[in-house]
Amino acid sequence: MEWSDEMKISFTKMHGCGNDYIYINGADYTIENKKELSIRLSDRHFGIGGDGIIFINPSEQADFEMEMYNADGSRAEMCGNGIRSVAKYVYDKGLTEKKELKIESAGSIKTIWLTTNEDKVTAVRVNMGRPILRPEQIPVLTDEKKEVILEELIEVEGKQFHYTAVSMGNPHAVIQVEDPMSVEIEKLGPMIEHHQNFPKRINTEFIKVEDRQNITMRVWERGSGETLACGTGACAVAAACILNGLTENKVTVKLLGGSLLIEWDRDQDQIYMTGPAETVFEGTIEV
Repeated sequence: MEWSDEMKISFTKMHGCGNDYIYINGADYTIENKKELSIRLSDRHFGIGGDGIIFINPSEQADFEMEMYNADGSRAEMCGNGIRSVAKYVYDKGLTEKKELKIESAGSIKTIWLTTNEDKVTAVRVNMGRPILRPEQIPVLTDEKKEVILEELIEVEGKQFHYTAVSMGNPHAVIQVEDPMSVEIEKLGPMIEHHQNFPKRINTEFIKVEDRQNITMRVWERGSGETLACGTGACAVAAACILNGLTENKVTVKLLGGSLLIEWDRDQDQIYMTGPAETVFEGTIEV
């Protein structure tokens, strides 16, 4: 179908720990201006409302492709909560009978395992891959030649923070604070996101290590602002805490919208994420 003034699009609203997106079967539509569509539909007052749009497309390399756009229309490489919902979408709608799937996003392929009950997905485990730590690959600009950015100093609005940089297919700066809930995230989030050290912008996690198995986190996502959860962010947080010797290799990351179980298999150098995916509602919208 071509996108015209009278075109109606069927969608499914889904979330993972409150990180909500609008899901569209990309095989059913040909849409040229996806950036503009994401901005319009993500608006919580005049659209459907969400942290962005995810198109579920055919893939030559995997079972399906996830094509993701943030609420500001920018393209995103990966979303841990999003990819769990994609897996639930394709299984619940009968697009696949597999309980082990491969889903492609921005050229990266993730392996996913489904837990089901009465033919519906109740939980999803994802191999999120190897954490990327080299500054030039994240990317992060630094004056010194370093293989890993651990507790690097950054100054924002006259305040100094120490961050650990990790990419899980998208860049993250993990910052320890005394109380994540008291952070002025609406002020600090955009400033860190657009800081000169981060040439492709960055997602920022403000965290508190509760003990060696539990971490509390708030997140500012580039292109979306504060969200209730971020799956890649939770993986980056776990990796950062493990690298800094603060936690065990298996932790529960507590986000505003729920909890994710993150495990870093150090022998395989692979991070696994387990969490829920929920369908909110379905409908059609005229675009």
